Formats: sequence, C-alpha cells, structure tokens
Amino acid sequence: MEKICVEKVSKSFGSKKVLQNLSLTFEIGKISCIMAPSGAGKTTLLRILMGMEDTDDGWITGLEGKRLSAVFQEERLCEYMTAMDNIRLVSPQLDAGEVVREMDRLGLGDCAAQPVSQLSGGMRRRVSILRALLADYDILCLDEPFKGLDDACKKLVLAYVKQKAAGKTVLLVTHDEKEALSLGAKLIDF
Repeated sequence: MEKICVEKVSKSFGSKKVLQNLSLTFEIGKISCIMAPSGAGKTTLLRILMGMEDTDDGWITGLEGKRLSAVFQEERLCEYMTAMDNIRLVSPQLDAGEVVREMDRLGLGDCAAQPVSQLSGGMRRRVSILRALLADYDILCLDEPFKGLDDACKKLVLAYVKQKAAGKTVLLVTHDEKEALSLGAKLIDF
C-alpha cells in the first residue's frame, strides 16, 4: 500500500524545538487526523509536508509528484476579489455555473459576486474550504478547517468534505476528535 512516510523529522525555530525525531505514516487514499496538544508542531508538520518549511533533519517520502491543496488556520483569501473569483483563482478551469452549484451546497450561492471583505467569518471559512476542495489535488491538507463555524454549519460542511474527499488523501489537524470521527479519519497522535 502506498504511504506518505515522515522519518525522523526534526524542526527548530531558533532555540525552540518544535518537532524532534518525529516518524509517522499516512495512508494514501485515506483521511488521517493529526492530534496533539497546542504548540506540539502540527501546523509546522503540515507546512513541511506542503514544502513551505524545510526540515532540520529527517526526510519525507511519498509526496513525489503529488498535487497539494490546503485550508490554512488563517484566512488566505483575496479580500477585494469576489467569493467566486477566490475559488476560481486556483481552479480557473471551473465554470461559473459549477462553482455556484457547489457554493449553493454550502449555503453560499447568494454571495458568489460579493467581495470576500463583505463576508462573515463563517462564510469566508466555507469559501476557503470550497477553494481547496474544488482544486485538482492528490493530497488535501486541512489545518483546523472548521473553526468559527456554528454547529449546524459545521455539520453541513463536514458532510460535504467527507463526500468530496472520498478516496483522496486528507491530512487533517483538529483539536476536536468528533470532527475527525465524523469524517471517518484515522487518529494519529504525537
């Protein structure tokens, strides 16, 4: 079975050791949930996996030739672009009708033409999630993607993510075990 292997990875920022000799395995085509206390290096690990940070030591295999998509902890939307344009920014091949249909599924159809700066925090979060899920990817990295969503909205978005990411490799970071279990994720503690 194909896997992503994190082998003896260490990472420090100055004198602060964030990851030390970490070894983990993620199954391709499955949802894995990375769980650890705050400050343990979960986001740093995702950034390393996405090629946004280098390791100090260790290596990672299984990412060669893979396309990644991500939802970050912080919003990374273009404030003065519309919700639709933010989604199509990373997936220009999507036609507007398809984007609106997917936005409708998450209760966002009425805001497709609105600038992101005019959207609520929960709406922005859903735009970020849609942008990541509608991109062409092999591996989806989700860093606390459901924060700021009320319970009803979170339930809708979790069901959507589970359906859209079926059979894909998903690396989820969350503090909420219920979110991970509702996605059918394998829990990985470090």
